[in-house]
Amino acid sequence: MQKILRQASSAARALLTATGASLFLVSLAACPAREEPAHEPTKGYGVQGGQWQSWAGDGSSNRFTPLDQIDASNFSQLEPAWRWASADLELRRRARAENPPRTPFDPRLVAKVFEFQSTPLMVGGRLYGTTAFGQVFALDAETGRELWTHDPKSYDAAKGLMDFWIPKHRGVSYWRDQSDERIFVPTIDGYLIALEAKTGALVPSFGENGRVDLVESLRGKNIRRGKDYFHSSPATIVGDTIVVGGSISDRPITLPGIPGDIRGFDARTGKLKWTFHVVPKADEFGAETWEDGSWKNGGASNAWGIASVDAERGTVFLATSAPTNDHYGGHRPGDNLFSNSLICLDGETGKRLWHQQLVRHDVWDYDISAPPNLIDIEVDGRPIAAVAQITKQGFTFVFDRVSGEPVWPIEQRAVPQSSLPGEKTAATQPIPTRPPPFERIGAVRENLVDFTPAIRAKAEEIFNRYVHGPLYTPPSLQGTLTLPGPPGGANWQGAGFDPETHTLYVPSITHGQVITVQDGKSARAYLRFATKSVETPWAVEAGDPEDKSPGFHPQSIPLFKPPYSRITAIDLNDGTIQWQVANGRGPQDAPALAGLDLPRLGSGANACVLVTSSLLLSVDRAWAWMPRLGEPFLRAYDKETGNLIGEVELPAPARGCPMSYSENDRQFIAIPVGSSEYDPELLALALP
Repeated sequence: MQKILRQASSAARALLTATGASLFLVSLAACPAREEPAHEPTKGYGVQGGQWQSWAGDGSSNRFTPLDQIDASNFSQLEPAWRWASADLELRRRARAENPPRTPFDPRLVAKVFEFQSTPLMVGGRLYGTTAFGQVFALDAETGRELWTHDPKSYDAAKGLMDFWIPKHRGVSYWRDQSDERIFVPTIDGYLIALEAKTGALVPSFGENGRVDLVESLRGKNIRRGKDYFHSSPATIVGDTIVVGGSISDRPITLPGIPGDIRGFDARTGKLKWTFHVVPKADEFGAETWEDGSWKNGGASNAWGIASVDAERGTVFLATSAPTNDHYGGHRPGDNLFSNSLICLDGETGKRLWHQQLVRHDVWDYDISAPPNLIDIEVDGRPIAAVAQITKQGFTFVFDRVSGEPVWPIEQRAVPQSSLPGEKTAATQPIPTRPPPFERIGAVRENLVDFTPAIRAKAEEIFNRYVHGPLYTPPSLQGTLTLPGPPGGANWQGAGFDPETHTLYVPSITHGQVITVQDGKSARAYLRFATKSVETPWAVEAGDPEDKSPGFHPQSIPLFKPPYSRITAIDLNDGTIQWQVANGRGPQDAPALAGLDLPRLGSGANACVLVTSSLLLSVDRAWAWMPRLGEPFLRAYDKETGNLIGEVELPAPARGCPMSYSENDRQFIAIPVGSSEYDPELLALALP
């Protein structure tokens, strides 16, 4: 454990060397969750009554439940209580027939069929969720018996099942007004549908016969459903308003771009209540950050992840992505508000209450994708309603969620500058002074793998082929090594928070990547020819280091030091890292590592965590492009020490995040699983 902590410290030093600043600490504390009646929408924070009413449990996005029936003494006894085969199995078979894979790891097959990412809700004894192709389902919480399914047939907008999107959807939203219970789903092809929670039927009084066209009120022309604009995350409910973000294509080949505006709709009628422009218009706040009038062509900056809600104050917290193109910004000089920002809006009116931009003029695809964690803290005896935002770069930013002021100072530090024609990157970037980074940061020599002299020599050889440097070294024509790369660090899976111990649990990956900008004769040519992310860099003892799928190479190990995936416990009473552990066994059977006595290295897969009163649980979320990185286990850790309590083997790797609920005095843990060899299913585990 101490070794891993030292590695985190060396990562911090790498950044500090480039920026000339130092870290310091302060104290934090959180307040306990409030009691709420069973089967009622959560008004404050904390999952109550054995329910799971939002994607991350409740509006606070803390992935915490006070359930404690499953603990360290009986975790190993968990067994399947029921299984539900995904309703899209027939579509999956059809997609296979239409698109037979050319290789065992053809991205068309791996990335576009098996993304059953839905974390279900549990309200009133029913589970609600979505399949990869967007069908909505309701199950009996105790038995898994299917109660109803609704198929919006989002795939009908495509020429074929795998024509233009990666079929995936992460879940639904629940709203209730007395006896009127509704399930809301923003669909893959750009509609917002309202279903009766009891029957799955469309609500005829909502929009036009149960659905609202989300493309219709979006800025942009000739928007292709499911390609230029689509949805993979659930909407957010704040009071009687449905807040909808959305996904915009990262790499357009034409200008102007499509701004990913955030919109609020009436939960009863579907009427558009407000629009927040993530790319401001000429007379709006922030337009000056798009220099030379480049706001006219600005696109994306969308909120594609999960939002959080302060129900008591009626505010919603959204995190936004990079503007397009996400690796070249010569056509969009300036800081580009409101890209890469944490934004607090009034849920009823859409009025901006405050914002903090966490990456200026992003050219690294450092989307702020993790759900904001809403927590109550105490600093020097002063209680503060706070919001913690983790990032792909490995940072944790903490703000007063009422005023938006940083709880701890944030410093603007000088960063390397771009050498690309027409590009002007930001001179400084915001760096939080505490807590310390939870990931290794900077593609610098001291972070290279060094298991053996031969492995280190190969790592040096690969390292020297590319531009490299500290965090925020810009993309280049030669290719720039980045650490963390665009997948993170942390990503959309988010962090868990324990209100009983005031600890934030952050899953992350040490994942480097090469970003190369293709050559062109002008700034516009750079955009038109687009950019590409070259293969993840891997150091190999044998085999082809230029393998385009190095994650599948049997003799490959990552270029940078382990752990390749980790969980970090941050004590928000004092802003310190309490422990870090490698999450997963990792590639210990790689031929290059034969004969070495190694600790757990981490699987390299993004993890999802689940915090209960008794345990910290995690699953690897198998990454679509490198599914073999996901190890098929539900793991339990001691929350205080990070010691591994045990692992329960799953039939296949998890595809989405787990949740926990109680029905008839029995605690269940539900996990979406699947692989190219195993049909996707929702698996519920419980004690015998």
